[in-house]
Amino acid sequence: MPPKARSTRANMNKGPSLQNSSAPRKPVKTPKRAASTPPSEGGTTASGPEDAVDDTDALDDDSDQENKKRIGKRKRASLVKPRRLNSSSPRKRGKIARSDEDGEGEGYALKDGQQVVGKVVQAPKTGRVPPGRISQNTFNFLLQLADPECNDREWFRLHEPVFRLAEAEFKFFIENLTELFSEIDPQIPPLPPKDVIYRIYRDIRFSNDKTPYKTNFSATFSRSGRKGLFAGFKPGNESLLAAGSWCPGKNELATIRSHIQRNSSRLRQVINAPLFVENFGPTKPLSKKGRQNIFGRDDELKTAPKGFDKDHKDIDLLRCRSFVVLHKFTDKEVLNPNFGQIVMEVVKAAKPLVYCMNDYMSLGGDEDEDPNAEDEDDDQEDD
Repeated sequence: MPPKARSTRANMNKGPSLQNSSAPRKPVKTPKRAASTPPSEGGTTASGPEDAVDDTDALDDDSDQENKKRIGKRKRASLVKPRRLNSSSPRKRGKIARSDEDGEGEGYALKDGQQVVGKVVQAPKTGRVPPGRISQNTFNFLLQLADPECNDREWFRLHEPVFRLAEAEFKFFIENLTELFSEIDPQIPPLPPKDVIYRIYRDIRFSNDKTPYKTNFSATFSRSGRKGLFAGFKPGNESLLAAGSWCPGKNELATIRSHIQRNSSRLRQVINAPLFVENFGPTKPLSKKGRQNIFGRDDELKTAPKGFDKDHKDIDLLRCRSFVVLHKFTDKEVLNPNFGQIVMEVVKAAKPLVYCMNDYMSLGGDEDEDPNAEDEDDDQEDD
């Protein structure tokens, strides 16, 4: 028997039996298959048992490929780390919406998990002064920083432009002050402001007070790392200039007392000079807390130091643990255009004490040296 011819798609869908009929056949619609293999090049599909097996294998291959794709997607999804929407750090919590120069700028486009914590306060445009002076804007910033509610990192970040302006003013002032110091005291090296200015950030590692920022600007000037001049600026008539040796080390203090025990004439002459008394007060301790001349109740021993006679004629000097003087300035003086010259007059009065302390703490220092000897020699040369 000759082999049967392959049926068309319409015959396959109609059924496995093939009947010859003279009646016209109605076209049969082919239902859509969810996952079918592409037709052969001839446009027909097989209806025999072997061809049905081939179709089944093709469907199995497709299902295997789809399963592999789904497994691969699950593996890739498991490798992606979930994003943390919330963070305890203010810096990670969100960007700050910055304002433009008019204070009404458009903020950043926030992403998922970000929050607006405030607007950045721009530096004041009024009340500015020429370089080398301190303005009221600087005092206003320090006054705000003295408020416990403002002295935190988040507030400081929002007011950083104001701080940068105040910091720049202070740097220019210190640069101008260093030049004036060099004219009066050639032993003070002309260092750049960044090497003499203290940072505004407090060291809170071993302190019970966790306030992160200081409420003043300060700088120090000295030779070879020894104790010298200290300048601090704080609103409320608390600005000051200090000079001398504050809390010297054990060996240094013993050396100073040894010089005083042998001969105290030089130190006596320095602290009793009229210009010195005019700027730092009379040569006697105060009856209450405070500092006058080189004496301060908080830095004095109640009795004679170990190894010294309590009836020594210079017992008032030997009881001192610091040899430093303070001069305070009012806010009006600090804001004065000629404040630099006012500071210079105080520095001139403190210079002999600084030289005396440096010599006392130096090896081979001459305790009998007269602070005015150099000036007298110059006078003799002129004659």
